[in-house]
Amino acid sequence: MLCSWQLSITHRHLNFYTFQWRASQCVHTTIPINRGSIPSTLPPIPISNKLREATMAVLASIVVYSCMALCLMSGAVAAQLRVGFYSQTCPTAETLIRQTFIDAVQQTDDIGADLLRMHFHDCFVRGCDGSVLIASANGNTAEKDAEINQTIEEEAFQVVDNAKAKLEAACPGVVSCADILAFIARDSVAHYGGGFYDVPGGRRDGRISLASDTSELPGPDLRLVQLTQIFARKGLTQSDMITLSGAHTIGIAHCPAITSRLYNFSSSSAVDPTLDPAYAVQLQQQCPTAGSNTEVPMDPPSELGFDNSYYQGILRHRGLFTSDQTLVSTPAAAAQVNLFASNSAVFTSSFALAMVRMGSIGVLTGSNGEIRTNCRVPN
Repeated sequence: MLCSWQLSITHRHLNFYTFQWRASQCVHTTIPINRGSIPSTLPPIPISNKLREATMAVLASIVVYSCMALCLMSGAVAAQLRVGFYSQTCPTAETLIRQTFIDAVQQTDDIGADLLRMHFHDCFVRGCDGSVLIASANGNTAEKDAEINQTIEEEAFQVVDNAKAKLEAACPGVVSCADILAFIARDSVAHYGGGFYDVPGGRRDGRISLASDTSELPGPDLRLVQLTQIFARKGLTQSDMITLSGAHTIGIAHCPAITSRLYNFSSSSAVDPTLDPAYAVQLQQQCPTAGSNTEVPMDPPSELGFDNSYYQGILRHRGLFTSDQTLVSTPAAAAQVNLFASNSAVFTSSFALAMVRMGSIGVLTGSNGEIRTNCRVPN
């Protein structure tokens, strides 16, 4: 049966917003697209009538796809994962995890960006099984110690350890490390203003973690076609990929990830021509040499705000990574970027949907996997 759901904000507490899914019909929604006037030394991505039409088509496809995906989830996936999974076995689980996050973010205000990234890196390697948390041992280099994960601060792993310790004290052997990652990623999004959404639980933990498997993760230099292919292999669409890229609205990058855009880009251009020249100069000042490992904000206008300014930056040729700026390289992709740049509510609700879908990749449930006692060591 084809069904659909509508996401609405039902409650706000401090920086947390509660979203609720309400049954409704799948309909085409019209949202006006307005272009802001933001100074830039490159002209903004032009918004023609065709692009406006494409934007409306993208919105319609997001609505329809979300309707279908949620209905499928109510069958195949919801049989394995469900909201309130720990309501009987560990009713305080999500509260304990959230409080652990709040304690951590009071000490380190940007810790949520690493926790969100950790969940993504977990799901894209062997599925959402907590394998990114396992420590290297007995000659095996685990995912955690792979080069691509070296920019995730050790402090973020410690936050998960702290949450696990509280859960083991309250409900021994019940809550998986994989679910801790899914819940704490949601809490991170909510804390920075992206809205609170329900996360199904029921994932179990994997026992294998190999650094070599991190080759499945998308890198900062990839183009749209490559990114789309990588996400498709995980059962996600190009629309999901563009939506989940919005996580780059918080956190930082390091100079090595962008120096190829700033120096010796090609035989005809020293700097990537898709990068706003004024922004390029600013980045060159922050990253003066190829060997610099300086931290650079992913989204300077709102480094600690989960909003749609990331997409607005892309329209101004200020996507930090190649993989960011490439999101406007086709009309359909550019239309979705324009839609999110113009309407933060559509982005926020779409992001919640995409996170739930991503959180169901390759999950271990039932008798598969285990519930680790220590997230860093298989039982």
